[in-house]
Amino acid sequence: MNHGATGPLVWTAKVLTLFPEMFPGPLGHSLAGKALENGVWALESVDIRSFARDKHRSVDDAPFGGGAGMVMRPDVLDAALAATAGPPDAPGRGRAIYLSPRGRVLDQELVKELAATPVVTLLCGRYEGVDERVLDAHGLEEVSLGDFVLSGGEVAALCLIDAVVRLLPGVMGNVTTADEESFERGLLEYPHYTRPAVWTDGQGVERSVPDVLLSGHHEKVRAWRLAEAERITRARRPDLWSRYEAVRKAEGQNVGKQGRRRGPKPE
Repeated sequence: MNHGATGPLVWTAKVLTLFPEMFPGPLGHSLAGKALENGVWALESVDIRSFARDKHRSVDDAPFGGGAGMVMRPDVLDAALAATAGPPDAPGRGRAIYLSPRGRVLDQELVKELAATPVVTLLCGRYEGVDERVLDAHGLEEVSLGDFVLSGGEVAALCLIDAVVRLLPGVMGNVTTADEESFERGLLEYPHYTRPAVWTDGQGVERSVPDVLLSGHHEKVRAWRLAEAERITRARRPDLWSRYEAVRKAEGQNVGKQGRRRGPKPE
């Protein structure tokens, strides 16, 4: 099933799934939905079961070596991938991804990479997973949302597509918004506030907006937001904070070296 317009400049997601009715799902609403309707991006949902070869439309079988659950068959998936993405060396194939908890964790850097790739094919597994041979045959990358297990890859595919679509030109109204979000500078995002300036919560406690945000002093606001982003990142994500500090240290060293090179030579 195709959604949105297609063309050489349109970012396209091709989703192979046993449940094509799950798409576009939430992607049909809000910013992503408007962009899909306006042809900024396109979505193709492919029913894997339509490539089954027997009268029962079987897509899975028992695992070799025993064990619980079922495994998706390589012959069915091979036919689905060949028809949808083409062979691994096909021109314009783009990125082909299997959503899997053992894959590379999806982060903002990978989202940016995928946003710069015109076509992305997403294979959504079910049951215990898919036959390893089809992953090898089609050179599929494995991508994970994190260290937890879902019932299938569809929810992960929805999340991945949403993260990518919002980076596409013309999707977000304010182009500077994405630059200030979590992970863009290696930090979590600073706190946000809006009206009223003083709000009384359900326990009768008055809660005020920080004075600096009411000052109208843009440089002070920027400094406060950076300090808050650093404070939150340091407290909640030590892993991100360590990388952020390492980058800052390296940048400081590079600036120092450049300054020394630009200095006048001694007489």
